[in-house]
Amino acid sequence: MEYKFTSENFDKEVLKSELPVLVDFFADWCGPCKMMAPIVEGLAESYDGKVKIGKLNIDDEMDIAQQYRVMSIPTFILFKDGKAVETSVGAMSKDELESKLQKVL
Repeated sequence: MEYKFTSENFDKEVLKSELPVLVDFFADWCGPCKMMAPIVEGLAESYDGKVKIGKLNIDDEMDIAQQYRVMSIPTFILFKDGKAVETSVGAMSKDELESKLQKVL
């Protein structure tokens, strides 16, 4: 299941999550973000119950994007135990993104 993270649920769903969380910082107008969408959706299904995977729209949630110094999109931040443990900027292959998920399992 792919999550949608917002300022209303970020604390509960990401920072207080018992599972590792991958947040895809994106925008609707971003070409590389659109290219990554099917990869992120597929991984969300594959890792359901092991890792929470979801998106955060930076245009709607500028405060969170600024808090994590998101300057370019797509940016992927992996959280474990409420802390950002890895940040990756730019489009990447499914294998590259999956290898990052494997590190927190």
